[in-house]
Amino acid sequence: MRQNLKLSLVIPCYNEEDGVREVIGRCPREIDEIVVVDNNCTDRTAEVARALGAVVVSERRPGYGAAYKAGFKAAAGDIVVTLDGDGTYPPEAIPELVDTLVARHLDFLSACRFPLSDPKAMGLTNRFGNWVLTVAAMLLFFKPIRDSQSGMWVFKRPILERLRVTSDGMPFSQEIKLEAILKGFRFGEAHIHYGARIGEVKLQKWRDGWLNLSFLFRKRLGLL
Repeated sequence: MRQNLKLSLVIPCYNEEDGVREVIGRCPREIDEIVVVDNNCTDRTAEVARALGAVVVSERRPGYGAAYKAGFKAAAGDIVVTLDGDGTYPPEAIPELVDTLVARHLDFLSACRFPLSDPKAMGLTNRFGNWVLTVAAMLLFFKPIRDSQSGMWVFKRPILERLRVTSDGMPFSQEIKLEAILKGFRFGEAHIHYGARIGEVKLQKWRDGWLNLSFLFRKRLGLL
């Protein structure tokens, strides 16, 4: 627990056997529950996660958003924390992020990767794509946000009932932030250290970037 709040960590995984081993191993003791979502893994991700004490949930619908939706249903904590299973986000920062959420009286805190502490952790095309999507989100929704694509968030679990998150894919990450802001919840960002990925890159940058951008326009126009 932290701040007298039970913490649930949700980690979506697609073939992250090596990454999830390191991520869980680096988790601070304050985390009460780790939920790993097996999103059609063909390696030993689920087996490794169970051996390290995580609750493993299987989600057959493919997609980042589908995995998170399954993980959120299984999470029982007062606070839900998310990060990827590839080692890029720092589980060590979770206690401090929870403290920030409480101190700033926020409902949703998104971990901001920029400026990058380690420029080698993200390629130039990925940085440019993140910038384009973040600027597009700000211009379309008239809301300030520094990192719309961050995959590490800390939020109060009860707000999930009010968020209408439609995406089952990569746009889920930007949509959940926008939903929290548009629904009037207290939203903030805090800087974190972003590191190099462990294992094979799954992101298809041009395809996923276009899907995210087109999703923003469709959501703004009410077409979802």
